[in-house]
Order: sequence, then structure tokens, then C-alpha cells
Amino acid sequence: MIHVDIINNQSLIKYEDGMIEILNKVISKTLEIEDINNEIEVCVSFVDNAEIKELNKNFRGKDKETDVLSFPQYDEQELIQDQSNIVALGDIVISLEKAKEQAIEYGHSFEREVAFLTAHSMYHLLGYDHDTEENTKIMRKKEETVLDLLGILR
Repeated sequence: MIHVDIINNQSLIKYEDGMIEILNKVISKTLEIEDINNEIEVCVSFVDNAEIKELNKNFRGKDKETDVLSFPQYDEQELIQDQSNIVALGDIVISLEKAKEQAIEYGHSFEREVAFLTAHSMYHLLGYDHDTEENTKIMRKKEETVLDLLGILR
């Protein structure tokens, strides 16, 4: 079972209930692909550019806006799979303002952009990173696989 808590800390960008359904599907599909069968809890917060800039500065030392931040509770998937209780996987913080900007820039829907950011962040919560060219290729392939399997295309 998967528990997704959505916290909306912004008022600039309106979204439909369908967005929450998409997030749930992306999170579920990511866990399925990675063969994570634990009872999982994920918190997703929607913020604006000002708030994500502040979080990025405080937690990463980068004084600039970003699209998504991930706060994993575990360093490795094996640690997640070893748990027998509900696993609080971590927190995802998405700037809906930045997602809207990027959707326009990349020429696809707002929903597709938020779905991509969710998949991206989920892989961070599962221990993946894009710190090298090889790791970036692995992560991008996994993100696109999730979206392709869900029919969330560009």
C-alpha cells in the first residue's frame, strides 16, 4: 500500500484533481518497476519559486530556484526493502510555478512536467543520482520508462 500526502503551500498555480491521480500513478509505477513492495509513505509539497529557492539555499547551498527537491530518508534501496513497518520514503518538493514555466519551454503539458519531476524525485528517494554522465543516463532511462508505461508522453 502506498500513502501519498499532498501539501499545497502555494497559491499561484491551480491544478485539477487529475494531477493528484497522475502523481499517485507515477509513484506507484516507480515502486513497481523497482520491485519495492513495502508499505510506503511519500510526502509531496507544492511550492512557488520563492519557497523552493529558499529551500535550495538552506539545504543545498544554492541560492537559486530549482524545479524539484528530494529529501530521502534512506541512502540505499536495500535499506528500504529491509524494513517491515511503513516506510517513510521521504519528501518531494515541487515548484509548480517552475514546472509551468518548464512545460511551456519544453512544449509539453503541465501535467507531463509534474509527472516527470515526480518520477525524477522518486528515483532520488530510491538512491539514484545524476552525479556522473553514466548515472544520469541510467536515471533518465528509468524516468522515461515510468512515463512511457503510463502513457504520459511529450
